[in-house]
Amino acid sequence: MNSEKPTYSIGELAKEYDITTRTIRFYEDQGLVSPSRKGQTRIYSRRDKIRLKLILRGKRLGFTLAETGRLFELYDMDKSSEKQLETIMDLISNKKNDLTQQLEDIKVVLIELTNLEKSCLNTLKQIKQQ
Repeated sequence: MNSEKPTYSIGELAKEYDITTRTIRFYEDQGLVSPSRKGQTRIYSRRDKIRLKLILRGKRLGFTLAETGRLFELYDMDKSSEKQLETIMDLISNKKNDLTQQLEDIKVVLIELTNLEKSCLNTLKQIKQQ
C-alpha cells in the first residue's frame, strides 16, 4: 500500500483547471498556494490543489484574491471554522448587496437607453416624413 500523499506538477494543475502556469505562480506570489520545491521544480500538494479550486470558485463568485486569502488565513488559524463561516457570511452578504445595486443600476440604464432609442426612432421617422 502506497502511503505517499498525492502531488501535482504546475503543468498538471494548469491543465486540470484550464489556467496558465503563470496564473498559478501569481497565486503563489500572493501566498495563496505554497508548493514545496525539489530543486527548481514546484511540487503541489492536495491542499494546494484544493486551495486553487477555491480561488477559482471565489473568482467566479466575484470575490477578490485578498478576500480569498483572508478566508484561508482564518481557516489556518481556526480549524473549527466558526470564525471563517461568519466571515464568509459577511462576504456573501456584501457581495449580494453589491450585485443587487449593480442590477438596479443596470435596470435604470436600460430604461434610459430604451427611452433614448424611442426618441431617436421618433426623430428619424419625422425626418423621413419631410
